[in-house]
Amino acid sequence: MARETYLPVLFQLFRHHGYDGVSLAKIAEATGLGKASLYHHFPGGKAEMVQETLAYSGRWMTENILGPLQGDGEPLERLRGMCDRISDLYEAGEQPCLLASLTVGASRDIFHAAVQERLRSLVDAIAAVLTEAGLAPELAQQRGEDAVMTIQGSLILSRGLDDPAPFQRAIAQLPERLYQGLPSPIVS
Repeated sequence: MARETYLPVLFQLFRHHGYDGVSLAKIAEATGLGKASLYHHFPGGKAEMVQETLAYSGRWMTENILGPLQGDGEPLERLRGMCDRISDLYEAGEQPCLLASLTVGASRDIFHAAVQERLRSLVDAIAAVLTEAGLAPELAQQRGEDAVMTIQGSLILSRGLDDPAPFQRAIAQLPERLYQGLPSPIVS
């Protein structure tokens, strides 16, 4: 089997347990591969597995979030679509964030640049939509950062309370909060 076959499994492992919490034994059990086969598919070991998992999730993000944000349509509708996809990614607040799991422990230093780039690309994509809608670029950038804080903070709160309602509420309110003070789109 191609190594891409194992990326969804690795994604789930690393998002739930982080880099430090996933052993090669746990990976072998989840993928059904022996350690020798793991090194055949990922010669760089666990660090390469995380790098490939980040690339896998990055492709999903580009296709499902960044691409649509940069596409056609009313800005508010694109923001709503982004929130729908983010809700799908986190299963309405039931699943943790891969990026958050990589910001603690040994992985913070190893994967910091990749995590930073991913977060900045989301902030910048949101800011671009808001600038297009008429918001001043500096305020649009701040709102992009606020949006990512809202997403991540509500995820942490929901996971900590074992209740997805805060995430669901935050995601449902986010497009209109981002769009506050901008002219309402024309509805045909």
